[in-house]
Amino acid sequence: MNTAPELLIEIDGRPATEAELARRAMDTYGHFTALQVRDGRVRGLDLHIARLDAASRELFGSELDGARVRSALRHALGGVRDAAARVYVHEAAGGAGLTLMVTVRPPVFLAERAQSLTSVTYQRPFAHLKHLGGFAQIHYGQLARRAGFDDALLTGPGGVISESAIANIAFWDGDSVAWPAAPALTGTTMALVESLLPEAGIPSVHREVTLADLPRYLTAFVCNSQGIAPVARIDETVFPGDERLMKTVRGLYEDVPWDAI
Repeated sequence: MNTAPELLIEIDGRPATEAELARRAMDTYGHFTALQVRDGRVRGLDLHIARLDAASRELFGSELDGARVRSALRHALGGVRDAAARVYVHEAAGGAGLTLMVTVRPPVFLAERAQSLTSVTYQRPFAHLKHLGGFAQIHYGQLARRAGFDDALLTGPGGVISESAIANIAFWDGDSVAWPAAPALTGTTMALVESLLPEAGIPSVHREVTLADLPRYLTAFVCNSQGIAPVARIDETVFPGDERLMKTVRGLYEDVPWDAI
C-alpha cells in the first residue's frame, strides 16, 4: 500500500485505545518529531532520533533507543511508502519508562512559492525542544493566515528574530547565510542545509538578526521537514530575492540521501 490513511495512530506498536488517547489529550508534557516519509525513507533520520533521545533525557531522565523508534515507525507505516509521520514521546503511567505514539497521515509538501510573514512578539519557551503544548505559536500562526500572511515570525525584545511559528528561517545578504542567534529549535532540515552550505562555497553564520536589519538582506528562506521556500515579505519589508541562491539551497537539500527506516 502506497497511500497513507487520513489518520492512523499507534501507541507502543498497537492501535491506540480510547483510554490511551484520552490520557494523552490531558498530558501535554512531552515532545515529538515530525518526518516526511518518501518511498519508505526519511531525510536526516539519525538527526530525528538524536533529537528524540536528547529531549527524553532532558525531560524524563531516560534515554530512548533509536532501534525502538525505527521499529515503531516501520510498524505504524506498514506498507505505506509516502506519508507524514510523527513520533510523540510521553512518560508511561507511574513513571514506568517511556511510551511512543506514532501518527501517520498523507504526505505534506511546503508550498515552494514565496512566503509572506508577519512579526509577532513571542518566543517559544524552552525553544530548543520540540515540545507539546504550543498554543501561542499555533494561535499566532492562525492570526497571521487570517491577515493574509502565510505564517507568523516569532521575535523577542528589540525585534530580535528567532524562527517562524512552524519553521526555521535564514537570511542572505549576498555574502553569507545568517541563521538568527536567538532561542529557536534547530530543525532537521536546517541542520542538513547548514552543514552543506560551505561545500557550495556559501558561508553560513549565526548572528543576531532584528526586524530593523531586514532591509540589508536580499532574501530569506524558511525550512522544515516539509521543504524549503523563499520569503518574499516580512511585514512591510519586501526582499528583492535571489533565484540563484534558492536554486543552490534547494539543490543541496534535494541531494541529501534518504535513510531507510
